[in-house]
Amino acid sequence: MGSSKIVVVGGGVGGLATAALLARGGADVTLLERNEQVGGRAGSWEVDGFRFDTGPSWYLMPEVFEHFFALLGEDINDHLDLVTLDPAYRVFFETPDGAVCREEPGHVLDVGDDLATNLDRFDTLEPGAGARIGEYVERSGDAYRMALEHFLYTTFERPDRLVDGDVLRRLPRLATLLSSTLEREVARTVNDPRLRQVLGYHAVFLGSAPGRVPALYSLMSHLDLADGVRYPRGGMYTLVEAMERLAIAEGVTVRTSTEVAAIETERTGRRRGHATGRVTGVRLADGGTVEADVVVSGADRHHTETALLPPELATYPESYWERRGPGISALLVLAGVRGELPELAHHSLFFTRDWDTNFRDILGTDTASSAERLRAPDPASIYVSRTSATDTADSPAPAAPPGHENLFVLVPFPADESMGADAASQAELEALADRYLAQIGTWAGVEDLPGRVTTRTVLGPAHFDEAHHAWRGTALGMEHTLAQSAMFRPPGASDRVSGLYHVGAGAAPGVGLPMCIISAELVAKRLLGETSARPLPTPLRRGFLDASRRPERTGRA
Repeated sequence: MGSSKIVVVGGGVGGLATAALLARGGADVTLLERNEQVGGRAGSWEVDGFRFDTGPSWYLMPEVFEHFFALLGEDINDHLDLVTLDPAYRVFFETPDGAVCREEPGHVLDVGDDLATNLDRFDTLEPGAGARIGEYVERSGDAYRMALEHFLYTTFERPDRLVDGDVLRRLPRLATLLSSTLEREVARTVNDPRLRQVLGYHAVFLGSAPGRVPALYSLMSHLDLADGVRYPRGGMYTLVEAMERLAIAEGVTVRTSTEVAAIETERTGRRRGHATGRVTGVRLADGGTVEADVVVSGADRHHTETALLPPELATYPESYWERRGPGISALLVLAGVRGELPELAHHSLFFTRDWDTNFRDILGTDTASSAERLRAPDPASIYVSRTSATDTADSPAPAAPPGHENLFVLVPFPADESMGADAASQAELEALADRYLAQIGTWAGVEDLPGRVTTRTVLGPAHFDEAHHAWRGTALGMEHTLAQSAMFRPPGASDRVSGLYHVGAGAAPGVGLPMCIISAELVAKRLLGETSARPLPTPLRRGFLDASRRPERTGRA
């Protein structure tokens, strides 16, 4: 019984995880990445002694990472040096005059690693809010456990296997979480607009806004308020490096600087009025081909469906995408700064008073987020990462030279790939970057922050389009509205092309590093014919694909 040949398109976290798992399963796996380094959006950039993670920077849902490493027979602590951040993050709230006022309580809030302390701090902003948020966090923890146990690790091929006594008991609560929005769930808990922002900002991690995502995602408050925020010393890219090492150790052939131009197919007939086919491999931009029994695309889902597949075999043609929105993009500013910045924590959040207007500017009012109606926010709600707060100059892997700091500035931005696509547009982004850096300095009380910048790079939506073929230049992937979440999100297998699977932010369960890693396990479960809602047992047996109930899907005899 010969091993199947599998090609994984894209070396993002989802692609790396898939390649490692399927190689352990006994497949002959080749991973093809168009850029010079693997990682996808989770990249790394070094210049003038500064190091920047260029993508995801929050280490949440640690059990997902631990489980993935355990599948490969590894202890994550042998690969990552994880520390818990305290404060987990610092929040700066816009004042009426737009300036920081540390002497007046309520304009700067540290969210630490101790829930009880956090609840006391919340009480200072709204008396009685601490107890209510404590109950909210308890409910969010219950929602998180329900998601882990019943919904995140399932392919939804057998919905009947999702429903047991536990789910039935929780159906009324689940119905509320799915039919309401995060914004409404938060509003039922607290009145103070600052606390509503603290409980609602997670929607940005989902590429959306609190009024557009289901209340189910209140579960994310459990992650930062109860579970804490961790950080791998040396940067988030150390996770990517560890995953690449494991993939290679499992036998994966990794080819970078290799662009896939098309997924090669052959027609097999018609089903339900649509053409069907099966994969035969991929065609490269240089004209070469790589044969495969199975292709797993970790490329942007829109790009896969509309550019890599023949139109007649696309499950989601261009007309599908025209009715939907890509969610949030981002303006990134990677800045090396002279002098220390104790005013900023490792993670800092800056919230405008009128963030409803911010979200309307970024996402519009229609579900498709029509680009012509969107505009850059000013002032903006901003996220800043200062990893040099943890990876200090005297640490084994400093993030900045002595006497300097690094700043990764992320401004939620319209998904419009024309922004930054030419010299004139890039100049506009540079001017916006100046204003955003000045805003950070003013709100945080950092004197002349823009003037202390010694090196910087400004990246906009055009960057995500050019570097990752991202749909309309989105930074995260299609937003998590109810119509694009859980079983309603595009699944991880094509229903038109046998042997074609999908992994990453464009497939269930969704965006974010943990979700992309889970999506890799879902590909393995599909190839095995495993339809339970449980994670696979650890460690996986080498050659486990031999036990597949679907040999025709793995190319095995």
